[in-house]
Amino acid sequence: MTENVAVTLDGITRTYKSRAGEVHALRGVTHTFVRGSFTAIMGPSGSGKSTLLQVAAGLDRPTRGAVAVGGRPLGRLDQTALTKLRRTSMGFVFQSYNLLDALTAYDNVALPARLAGQPVRRDAVLGALQQVGLDGLARRRPPELSGGQQQRVAIARALHSSPDVLFADEPTGALDRSSGRQVLELLRSVADEQGQTVVMVTHDPLAASYAHSTLFLADGQVVGRLDRADATRIAAFMSELER
Repeated sequence: MTENVAVTLDGITRTYKSRAGEVHALRGVTHTFVRGSFTAIMGPSGSGKSTLLQVAAGLDRPTRGAVAVGGRPLGRLDQTALTKLRRTSMGFVFQSYNLLDALTAYDNVALPARLAGQPVRRDAVLGALQQVGLDGLARRRPPELSGGQQQRVAIARALHSSPDVLFADEPTGALDRSSGRQVLELLRSVADEQGQTVVMVTHDPLAASYAHSTLFLADGQVVGRLDRADATRIAAFMSELER
């Protein structure tokens, strides 16, 4: 069973201190993301969605509980080992593309490997661009690409290292509907055809409908899950949470 698990969250609590007192961003969250699954995470503002993503990716440490990615417990790793694990086992896609305008699409995809001092294989970079449908645009720079194409370069960069899990935070938030649909179809195919694990935070029921399942958070706790639901069912569940 362990071999089929990409990410495990076991009793995750995350508490912050503020002037007003303690803020409980996550309250005992337990969940398993299996390999090859595409999971959307939704919830009202302040529900803990982004905190969950950050803790799962090792970008933030839980106050209590344990996180494991690819079978490796994150709590046992120091910052250097954690950074190395993120570079090799995790991919990240955000609303902002975080591309360097002076570099070509090829060089943007290759950049993380170069920064890590790893050899860059031309066939692997071109393969990543081909996987996202940009094999003919390797020499283009971000200003020469549409928003949707830039986001696909960012996805290619995230997939270049063949990570155990791809974390996406509002990946279609800055895109028009057509470009957003193409990116979501790509993320779904990454899970269905490549066996990658995708965990995506979104506020959009239509975006969530592309996932295999939608996990709902409220007040730092998992309060529901819908499998293979359409946008209407997802929106209805969200409406109940926001009442």
